[in-house]
Amino acid sequence: MRESLSLSLKNAVANLSPSYFALVMATGIVSIGSELLAMRWVALLLLGVNVLAYGTLGVMFLFRLVLFPRRVFDDFCDHGRGAGFFTLVAGTCVLGVQMLVVAKLPAVAQVLWIAGIGLWVVIMYGFFTAVVVREHKPTLEEGINGAWLIAIVATQGVSVLGSLLVPYLEASSVERVLFFAMCMYLLGAMLYLTIITLIFYRFTFVAMTMERLTPPYWINMGAVAITTLAGSTLLLVHQGSAFVYKLTHFLTGFTLFFWVTASWWIPLLVILGIWRHVIRRYPLRYDPQYWGMVFPLGMYTVATLRFSQATHLKFLMLIPSWSIYFALGAWSLTFAGMLTSLLKARP
Repeated sequence: MRESLSLSLKNAVANLSPSYFALVMATGIVSIGSELLAMRWVALLLLGVNVLAYGTLGVMFLFRLVLFPRRVFDDFCDHGRGAGFFTLVAGTCVLGVQMLVVAKLPAVAQVLWIAGIGLWVVIMYGFFTAVVVREHKPTLEEGINGAWLIAIVATQGVSVLGSLLVPYLEASSVERVLFFAMCMYLLGAMLYLTIITLIFYRFTFVAMTMERLTPPYWINMGAVAITTLAGSTLLLVHQGSAFVYKLTHFLTGFTLFFWVTASWWIPLLVILGIWRHVIRRYPLRYDPQYWGMVFPLGMYTVATLRFSQATHLKFLMLIPSWSIYFALGAWSLTFAGMLTSLLKARP
């Protein structure tokens, strides 16, 4: 029994998906949305789940790095799987925001922000270097998917957490941190416009099978939702920087552009999901990739709430007051599916 359990754990570590930190991203953002909408007990419950999830996945990832370095390297250099490593950056930053907004622990949030920046540098330049210098490259059909957009989520996650930390920083650091957060916001915007062009081309001009229409394509919406959140957060704290203050009109217009884009994606993604699971009857069973669908629902809720606050468009608050329940429902179903899958996998 002990040997069987040990073998099962070893296999779990060996086969750990690079994208599994999407669980942390999804749990964190739904918790934050719950806190902002006065559902504190839900927010605290999800905070506990997320700390446990982040710690468990972190240990598993480190063991995988030590015990199976070749597998980690092969995943990192793979066009399809490598982008999943950006969930480690995004999960770290979302947990940092959760520590700040829900747990009220700015010192912990600052440590996670610094860790997020370090991970961002390594994974951002490591992944794109790997896929550029790779000699034998896949076709666009095989090589690109919605997970590539997590690069934008990771970038904007660094921006959001940095902006939120401004009230807790020394006055001499505020200008530099807000300038950095602004630069990351614009970089994330550039990356989205670049990568979504390839994905939209792949959507409309390359055959799309049910197997390839995977849940991470919801990041098409989630990436612009977090870009909206990054812009809105800068608008809410811009008084700390004269430079950012000068760009408020630009920030407002550009952030509205991204919120509209996120809103446009939702009906299309719902229709495609109906086509996949209802019309074509593709089996609906648990897959770690479904966390990549939960996260955008939670992120759209929080982004719309913050955008409403930043622009004083109070009528927009109607959206998060309802969408939080869709996010909580999606999280609950996916979490139940994960637990069922883990129980079935027990030796």
